[in-house]
Amino acid sequence: MPQIIVLPHEEFCPEGVVIEVDSGTTVCRALLANDVEIEHACEMSNACTTCHVHIREGFDSIEESDEIEDDLLDKAWGLDPDSRLSCQAVVAEEDIVIEIPKYTINQVSENN
Repeated sequence: MPQIIVLPHEEFCPEGVVIEVDSGTTVCRALLANDVEIEHACEMSNACTTCHVHIREGFDSIEESDEIEDDLLDKAWGLDPDSRLSCQAVVAEEDIVIEIPKYTINQVSENN
C-alpha cells in the first residue's frame, strides 16, 4: 500500500504525517480523510488552486495533469515544476512526498 508523506506545515500538520492510502485515491481525499484539513474551495472539482501541493518525491508516478489543471496551476501561489492540484493528483503504486505551500491564492488575495 503506497504512502503519502506530508512534510511539516505550520497550520495543517505541524509535525508532518505519513498516510497509507489505496492506489487510485486523490491526494486531497487522502489528506482530508486523515485530518489534514487542506483547503479545497471548489470541492475538488478542478476549478481553483486552493489545494495546490508540491510533489517533492514520486512526481513521475502520478498521472500527468490535463490542460485544465495546467491552466489553473498557472494561477497558483508558489508554483514550481513539481506543483499539482491535490484534488487531481491520483496516487499510484509508489510512495510520494508532498509539501503544502505556505499560502494559497485565497490567502494571498485576502492579505493584500
